[in-house]
Amino acid sequence: MNIPESKLPRVVIVGGGFAGVSMAKSLANKNVQVVLIDKRNYHTFQPLLYQVSSAGLEPDSIAYPLRKIIKNHKHTYFRLTEVEEIDANKKIIHTDIGTLTFDYLILATGTKTNYFGNKTIEAHSMPMKKVPQALNIRSLILQNFESAAVSNNKADREALLNFVIVGGGPTGVELAGAIAELKNHILPRDYKDIDANRMQIHLLEGNARVLPPMSEHASKKAEQFLHKLGVKVHCNTFVKDYDGKTVTTNSDLVLQSETLIWAAGVTGRPVKGLDAKVVMEHSNRYKVNRYNQVEGYDSIFALGDIALMETEAFPKGHPQVAQPAIQQGKLLGKNLLRLIDKKPLKEFIYNDKGSMATVGRNKAVVDLKHYKFAGFFAWFVWMFVHLMSLVGFRNRVIVFFNWTYNYINFDKAARLIIRPYNKK
Repeated sequence: MNIPESKLPRVVIVGGGFAGVSMAKSLANKNVQVVLIDKRNYHTFQPLLYQVSSAGLEPDSIAYPLRKIIKNHKHTYFRLTEVEEIDANKKIIHTDIGTLTFDYLILATGTKTNYFGNKTIEAHSMPMKKVPQALNIRSLILQNFESAAVSNNKADREALLNFVIVGGGPTGVELAGAIAELKNHILPRDYKDIDANRMQIHLLEGNARVLPPMSEHASKKAEQFLHKLGVKVHCNTFVKDYDGKTVTTNSDLVLQSETLIWAAGVTGRPVKGLDAKVVMEHSNRYKVNRYNQVEGYDSIFALGDIALMETEAFPKGHPQVAQPAIQQGKLLGKNLLRLIDKKPLKEFIYNDKGSMATVGRNKAVVDLKHYKFAGFFAWFVWMFVHLMSLVGFRNRVIVFFNWTYNYINFDKAARLIIRPYNKK
């Protein structure tokens, strides 16, 4: 892999998401050699993927080159590859471009879409975990509009204009609100030959309320906002099957739709090679101790979404969102230096800064430890936090300009079919 030999301890970080980048930054210019590995050469700000899907932002607004992040870090290297297997005894990783030895291995491989074993849904639905997938959804939505504009068949036209989103968590709620704004502001202006009232957006959630991880106050407000936007919310409803045309559920609800977007859950992405006992069967996450060490391994660690750390406050592990990943990455960087210096390690304690979700223009919900609020101020807080969390000054400027333009003009400027999507 052409990594220079060094007397410094070699730390290999697998994954350039929030956890991996946080870890790399915490080891910047320290007395260790760092090798950051990812199968993509950019970091994705996943909380705003839904805005790429709904034509609000271009992908380069929420993606940032990994090499640019580490360009001023001494003894730090990046390799574009995917880890295929770990040999823990020999401390070697096998990749599609070669092998690499390590002194310490950090697994921050994140998650992938969880279809709960339903192969038919997996084959026909649209996931939204990566930038290319978000672009596929954007293209499909716009292609559906174009097809509906020329269709003479009422049933076909309505199936093209029916959008089903499965999963009422933050991703599903935010995407439903964004597509509703396309219906309310873009469709009547760009597609005058389509009756915008025929377009329907259905949000299906298996629990009794949307945003189940958040407070009941947030759920109630979010559902009210969705109803105002024209989204049809179906709680206690889960999809049993989808063949690319017909959505069947556990109730009498049957929907005809050309587009089903799957936001109903994730599962871990473990790497082959470690003892199967350390991968928790129900979540595919590595079981780790309070220092993020993978159970049974002194020099292998797991961070973020792929790590399951059972604590009294979080018996099922920390939420699979950005903040635990970022905080774990920062602490592990410091702990690794302590480990090298043979100093005692510090246990990870998650600082829950709250949660939030936006439903659309002037509509958001925020849950803080002692305060919960919704509406315009919550929306403003949501925008500020996400803007400041983006990697890179350029991305912040571009996103801020786009949001300002969209707010003033009720517009979404990125409605381009750059790469047509072909349903199989």
